[in-house]
Amino acid sequence: MRLLDRYLLREFLIPLGYCLVGFLIFWIAFDLFSELHGMQEKHLRAADIAAYYVFKIPEFLPIALPVALLLGLLYALTGHARCNELTAIRASGVSLWRLCAPYLAVGFAASLLLFALNEFCAPVATDMAESILDRRTQRQLTPGERQQIRNPPLIVNSLQRRVWHMSLFNETTGQMIRPHVEWNLPNGSLLYIDADQAVRSNAIWVFEGNVQRLVKSNAYPMRLPPVSRLPMPEFHETPEEIKSQLNILQNFGQASRTHKADVPIRMILDCWRLFPNPEPSMRSWLATKFQGRFAGPFTCLVVILIGVPFGAATGRRSVFVGVAASISIFFVYYVLQQLGFALGEAGRMAPWAAAWLPNIAFGIAGLYMMLRAR
Repeated sequence: MRLLDRYLLREFLIPLGYCLVGFLIFWIAFDLFSELHGMQEKHLRAADIAAYYVFKIPEFLPIALPVALLLGLLYALTGHARCNELTAIRASGVSLWRLCAPYLAVGFAASLLLFALNEFCAPVATDMAESILDRRTQRQLTPGERQQIRNPPLIVNSLQRRVWHMSLFNETTGQMIRPHVEWNLPNGSLLYIDADQAVRSNAIWVFEGNVQRLVKSNAYPMRLPPVSRLPMPEFHETPEEIKSQLNILQNFGQASRTHKADVPIRMILDCWRLFPNPEPSMRSWLATKFQGRFAGPFTCLVVILIGVPFGAATGRRSVFVGVAASISIFFVYYVLQQLGFALGEAGRMAPWAAAWLPNIAFGIAGLYMMLRAR
């Protein structure tokens, strides 16, 4: 790494760290003031509150990290420009694109980090935070009880024309209590299966207990003799796919309250494997969420692209100009992002365009400003 790159990185990463910590402290303080009364009613202790906000940080980082990158970059470039360092660097033959290479590297690394946090850390951390809120007021559930979903919605496998219903589903073991399955047979008949429980063993669903079967054809219904154990190798749904569709259905029911891209990619893919042709409203919602999982983290790279020429152009002005500019830029970006998600989930805009709209708009603006920079 060249000496210039190390210098630019050092002068950028220090204000970036300050900005990120400052935003986290401000967010925690603001949220704590608004939620403190409710936490007191739940009898939370200081250690509980501290643990709660530690697990809430991954949920806040998608907002805090891009704006911290933008503010830290504008602060660093303002300092370089006020000391005429940018002029000296450019006069030595270093182009603006070469100058911003370390900044773009940090933005790309931040995008990858944010993608990994969204996919692997945020869902688990959010569940842990919610469990901390209720640890003092509700009976402590056993590990098995925490993994149980009672009265889940219908699971539809439209590819194999099969519908599952159950009274209880264990997310860890895949066990079903009182499952009911309706399956359209290849000959046009409809098979109903009811059992006390179903488990997946050696990649085969096995119905156990009092297993009842009813076949309905065009001629007449026929009840088959009950059995105590019924393997069904024809049923290819995995517990992971069923769990993903349940989570998708639960999030879809809350879609009117949020437009965040908050559904992991693996859950969306599992749901599509079982249900490749959902209703139009869910299809738009799923496709927008899927595109948003990729578009959201690249906000970090876009703010770098637009921040370099903007910071270099306003470097001779007061540092407060950079602060106001970063807040204004990110506010416009955030409004455009939420508008895109809303239109995409409602089916009024193509999902890819809805999710990538702010990145495309600000990316083009950043490229134009870079080409116009002197």
